[in-house]
Amino acid sequence: MKRKKHGSADDEAAIDMTPMLDIVFIMLIFFIVTTSFIKEVGLEVLRPKDSTTPPPPTNVKSLAIRVNEDGTIVVNGREVDIRRVEANIQSFLAENNQDTAAVQAHPKAKHGVVTEVINEVKKAGIDKVSVLVGK
Repeated sequence: MKRKKHGSADDEAAIDMTPMLDIVFIMLIFFIVTTSFIKEVGLEVLRPKDSTTPPPPTNVKSLAIRVNEDGTIVVNGREVDIRRVEANIQSFLAENNQDTAAVQAHPKAKHGVVTEVINEVKKAGIDKVSVLVGK
């Protein structure tokens, strides 16, 4: 009996790459589409715009509020209770034309106290509040 020759070895070793390339392209499209819908959550930063206007006069008193490590609140050098912050700010605003306030918080101060101070400042009528954290 005579054996049949099946073809050469090169014909048997061929691998079809089309299905693998299809899967790779489908995965690429999937990752492109899903990453375009992801929205990072974070704080919006309002940066000051570049302006050519001169800086405000330096003789204007600024409103400075400090929250110490132990939770004491100091408004313009006077220690006050959390319930009196709004009244102190309103009396300051009666004497000075100010629309901004700076709250300086100690890094170990409780966040709840700092938040209450910011809320009291906003209730007093100041919308622009800066929070400073010292070392």
